Amino acid sequence: MNTKFIVHDLFSGLKQWLRSKGTVFWTLMFPILLILIFGAIFSGVGDVEIPIVVQNLDVDDETGFTEGFIDNLSHVSALDIKTLKKGEDVDEYMKDEDISGALIIPEGFGKNLRDYINPAYPFNESDLPFNLTFIADPTDQSSVSILRSIIVGIIYESNLQITGGEKVIGVEEESSLGEEFEYIDFFVPGIIGLTIMTSMVYGSIERNTKYRKDGILRKLLTMPVTRAEWILSKMLFMLVLSFISTFVILIVGVLAWGLTVKIGIFFFVLIISTSFLFSGMGMIIGRFVKEEETADMAGGAITFPMMFLAGTFFPLDQMPEFLQAVAQVLPLYYVNEGLRNAMIYANLDKTLYFSAFVIVFAVVFFIIGVLLTKWKED
Repeated sequence: MNTKFIVHDLFSGLKQWLRSKGTVFWTLMFPILLILIFGAIFSGVGDVEIPIVVQNLDVDDETGFTEGFIDNLSHVSALDIKTLKKGEDVDEYMKDEDISGALIIPEGFGKNLRDYINPAYPFNESDLPFNLTFIADPTDQSSVSILRSIIVGIIYESNLQITGGEKVIGVEEESSLGEEFEYIDFFVPGIIGLTIMTSMVYGSIERNTKYRKDGILRKLLTMPVTRAEWILSKMLFMLVLSFISTFVILIVGVLAWGLTVKIGIFFFVLIISTSFLFSGMGMIIGRFVKEEETADMAGGAITFPMMFLAGTFFPLDQMPEFLQAVAQVLPLYYVNEGLRNAMIYANLDKTLYFSAFVIVFAVVFFIIGVLLTKWKED
């Protein structure tokens, strides 16, 4: 074994690494960002209280069963109960307050339990079980699964107390959106936004840093083409790639998981705007970072936090409030929410709202990126 060569090559590599201040900076900064982001997201997870709406339609109950069931709910430390009066719109309240689950106690719930237990009252066995209604927001699977487990557990304990275990109280689940959606329907728009972001940012960085390093940008000065024409041609190429990757994701989603999406004019507006937005961001990064290796690491340091903080994989309400505030200044957050409302919720008002932010971000970042892109070396 040539130990001398190994030691010499090791120190040579370290010296070369240390000479690149940008590479040293991002090599150290990336893991720091990683631990700070995930530490902030998941710190205090055990102390979280999940809000749930409880609407009691059995307000005239005099048996005490309904009140006892609600009291059992109130003693669960993981629940933050929001009481809603009879006649108020549960779906609207959940949407306005951003709450993922609601439990509705039907009218006559207490009387039915009394009639079942007391032989003095007439009872029809076909009425079993006495179902509560659990309304779930399918976009927030993490909170919904916890709420579902808690409700099922309380119902089980109530059945034990009342009948010794026979299932007289049950639960039926409904979607807060009024349609049957699965998690994949809400996950895919986030993946589309993430895919476009990474391909546009890294594509712009690689093109600008590589062309500058190889002297191609300088040579373009001698060609009968303007900078605007060159940038537009590259942007159209990247835009085509964005649509190709988007439709590949949708086709696989439809064939593999039976994905249900709605494709309209705002879908195309968002894809085009997102492509320009992150291309501009990539041009800005590529302008200030000279080396290809350093540029890739800088791009990762920008895109990686957005990947996890912008609601791509899990809802914002699972994060601390200060991170939720951070997420709402990230461009990818508005892309994700815009695509979800355009493709899944079919909510025109929110689609317009989020699309407006995406378009503004796209105009600002792209114009800055174009202005900062130079063909001459500094």
